[in-house]
Amino acid sequence: MKAYERLLSYVKVFTPSSEETGTSPSTQYQFDLARLLVQELKELGVKDADVDEHCYVYGHIPATRGYESRQKLGFIAHMDTVSDFCDHPVTPVITPNYDGKDLALGTSGRVLSPKMFPHLSTLKGRTLITSDGTTILGADDKAGIAEIMTMIETLNDNTIPHGPLCIAFTPDEEIGMGPAHFDIKKFGADFAYTLDGDTEGEIQYENFNAAKAVVEFTGVNVHPGSSKNTMVNAALVAMEFNSMLPSADTPRNTEDYEGFFHLYSIKGDVSHAALEYIIRDHNATTFDVRKKTMEHITKILNEKWGKGTVSLTITEQYRNMKEIIDTCMELIEHATAACKECNIPPLITPIRGGTDGAQLSFMGLPCPNLGTGGHAYHGPYEHITVEGMNIAVDVGLKIIELFYK
Repeated sequence: MKAYERLLSYVKVFTPSSEETGTSPSTQYQFDLARLLVQELKELGVKDADVDEHCYVYGHIPATRGYESRQKLGFIAHMDTVSDFCDHPVTPVITPNYDGKDLALGTSGRVLSPKMFPHLSTLKGRTLITSDGTTILGADDKAGIAEIMTMIETLNDNTIPHGPLCIAFTPDEEIGMGPAHFDIKKFGADFAYTLDGDTEGEIQYENFNAAKAVVEFTGVNVHPGSSKNTMVNAALVAMEFNSMLPSADTPRNTEDYEGFFHLYSIKGDVSHAALEYIIRDHNATTFDVRKKTMEHITKILNEKWGKGTVSLTITEQYRNMKEIIDTCMELIEHATAACKECNIPPLITPIRGGTDGAQLSFMGLPCPNLGTGGHAYHGPYEHITVEGMNIAVDVGLKIIELFYK
């Protein structure tokens, strides 16, 4: 079975995760896909495939005879999708021989256009897979799952000798909880790759250092007609706080290795206001400077408006896995060589976000990320090509070959 055929099946299984439930997994219907994958793994000869109580799927492929003592290599993808544009079933649409131009997405009124996504012109002649424009497609990361499954099926012909291989499919990656209950010991790999990137040939081992910041403002609310030198308007102090941050350090104005402050929630009135930010930076030193900048602004405003007016809570989220992968760069060398042998330019790019692999790397499992062939994730313009998925499968298989050469 081709990878895209598996993808068409998987995307029809409803699996959005949720930040609201506080459970693990965050949504029970992720088990629907997990059970399907366990059954499929067993049909492919992965005899020990199972799903645990937290919806993590694990399986192991025995080594080729003579390779039993070699290091264990793993492959990981996630089962959940974002919850945005996911309120009804996904209807995948296949467009053979795509012409590289504007493509209407069903009757949704949305158009997939090279004006918005310039890379579309490079996909001319390929078989394009989209949704009907009313939902996400779900290639993030069901494409990664489909490609790993196809790799397993290909390995069954015994033409690629290999050591012990470890497979895992995780829940709740989209809400940052993919590694929360990941059993490193049960998984058993020495090294692994996540298949959760974009363009085929993409190789990623640098991600943001990340934190969340919640800033709360307590005001003094009195009658506006008699508030001279008394009122402290919490909403205005919140505006003042934001104005003291570097105005150009926002997601819209940054790229590549440039970090930012991202204000994603604002609410309040005279008595109380709250701002919620995410802080991102690839460089650990400037990441710390960003946190200290917020702390300094908090101090200044409390001196101006009174102690306790502003409170700041910063919560660390994840760190740049580069400091771990730098100790095992053979993983990147194998991936780079694999792309070249598959006639695909290796695209070594920083992740302007995070992956399961970032947290897993700091848990003792070095885990860079590979492209799956998908584009425009997390919205109704999401798309992927049959050819891109085939290339991702070939690259994964070539990595296995080179790892055990």
